[in-house]
Amino acid sequence: MKKFLLAALLFVLATALVACGNKDESKPKDSKDIKIGATAGPYSDMLNKAIIPQLEKKGYKVKTVEFSDYVQPNKALDSSDIDANLFQHSIYLQNFNEQNKMKLAGLINVPTAPMGFFAKDFKSIDDIKDGAKVAIANDPSNAARTLLALQEQGLIKIDPNIEELKASEKDVVENPKNLVFQPIEAAGLPRAIESADLVGVPGNFALAAGLKLQDALFLENMPDKFRNVIAVKEENKDSQLAKDILEIVKSEEFEKIIDEEFKGFGKPDWMK
Repeated sequence: MKKFLLAALLFVLATALVACGNKDESKPKDSKDIKIGATAGPYSDMLNKAIIPQLEKKGYKVKTVEFSDYVQPNKALDSSDIDANLFQHSIYLQNFNEQNKMKLAGLINVPTAPMGFFAKDFKSIDDIKDGAKVAIANDPSNAARTLLALQEQGLIKIDPNIEELKASEKDVVENPKNLVFQPIEAAGLPRAIESADLVGVPGNFALAAGLKLQDALFLENMPDKFRNVIAVKEENKDSQLAKDILEIVKSEEFEKIIDEEFKGFGKPDWMK
């Protein structure tokens, strides 16, 4: 009888422990205690100066989480470690979703710093020498973006039968200066200016490294598809937080801060 009672007691305790372990401790969807991620530099600045103060006026308690690469902000968003992020354009987001089987969604384009092409020894495009080493981002979407900008300047020609946004070095069919492409992680591109002849640096990393866009040899002509978006999980696209972010970004106060604090950032079509 004692053995039976002991076994029953152990069963009850084990059941209670399992119930506690399975308790859903996730944050309520209507919680106003939130985290928003961004790459360090201009987009964390944009959050802190133009978006978060207005969220706080709406009763949110917001923490900015800074990242140094283009992968972790989306992993953190997918795992709900953060509630939104600001660092990527819609093409990158689409490719990331496909490659990683995630469901993240862009809410709205924001003003974005264009990619700058920097060179230590060249003063003009005509100065670029034969066989020059060109450092480019190693992620597919930004690599294609870099190649398109080089094509705009007449430095290369991409196979017209290839979808532009998926172009890679192997799709370059004309390369009159025999440029040598060196793909590296986007965050390391500012440092590559010391070793490469020409470097295409996404605007956020350029500004975060203290580079001035006006010092670039040339800037990309940026279409909206390459302007950064505020992203959330697809299931939260219609959440109150998403609605509040949209209202803030579309406000006159947001645009005023952009005009004062983020000079040179190209505005998306909806703001023009």
